[in-house]
Amino acid sequence: MRDRIDTLYQNLNKTVVGKSDAIRLVLVALFSGGHALLEDVPGVGKTLLAKSLSRCLDGSFQRIQSTPDLMPTDVTGTNIWNPSTGEFQFMPGPVFTNVLLADEINRATPRTQSALLEVMEEHQVTIDGISRPVPDPFFVVATQNPVEYQGTFPLPEAQMDRFALSFSLGYPSADEELRMLQQMEAGITPSSLQPCITLEEVKLLRQQCAKVRVEESLQHYILDLARFTRNHEAITLGVSPRGTAAFYRAVQALAFIEGREYAIPDDAKHLAPYVLAHRLIPAGNHQAMALIDQVLNAVPIP
Repeated sequence: MRDRIDTLYQNLNKTVVGKSDAIRLVLVALFSGGHALLEDVPGVGKTLLAKSLSRCLDGSFQRIQSTPDLMPTDVTGTNIWNPSTGEFQFMPGPVFTNVLLADEINRATPRTQSALLEVMEEHQVTIDGISRPVPDPFFVVATQNPVEYQGTFPLPEAQMDRFALSFSLGYPSADEELRMLQQMEAGITPSSLQPCITLEEVKLLRQQCAKVRVEESLQHYILDLARFTRNHEAITLGVSPRGTAAFYRAVQALAFIEGREYAIPDDAKHLAPYVLAHRLIPAGNHQAMALIDQVLNAVPIP
């Protein structure tokens, strides 16, 4: 299983240049059983990372290009009348896949964004009173541009809470951008990648991550970090219990990816900004990342 993770990591590094931390975080989201939200300005490689990951997994892949006229049924599917049978026939939407890329998700209207709420949490879609499960594993990678850009709709709190991790890629360095140009000459693209991990192995890796030992003192540390956000004077809405559970699973997954059978406090400290910040609603002009730094400084390390 360790070899599989290393191979997957190396494959992603072929197309996503200089983004080792981002690759590690998206793998944490995948193996912890959660979903990933990539937030950054256009053109820094968000979609490239998602497409490269989907190529490395030996499963189905669907992409949703979010626009203001995208309808909820364009995401989940709908019942269509079939004249030949005289019955309604269900036409599945793109959510019936193993890896779903929701590109520029904040360009879709809130009504369409909400179509992903049930499937991201319960891995099923309910249409006309009938619940239909999506394939297992099911992993959503969503990208969004900063909300200050024109034509965007900020994701509601309930939607943000369903993403295990949220992070940015940032601009590459000069050397990394040069390597990117050289790879373009060599013809290295996501479509040139070959699957290197099966769906059964992904499920097995998730089971292995869930077995990573977390000492009681570290459990209390994770809980204290989450609960501290609910009583902070500069935070209007703190981390939910769902966020605490996602934090715990992410810590286990990071420890496993790093080759350990046990988690350490540094795992929680490293992941806190990516798991907790997007779940906060800061008061006034406070920034979520700065508030997480305050929380980390205030809560004693075990």
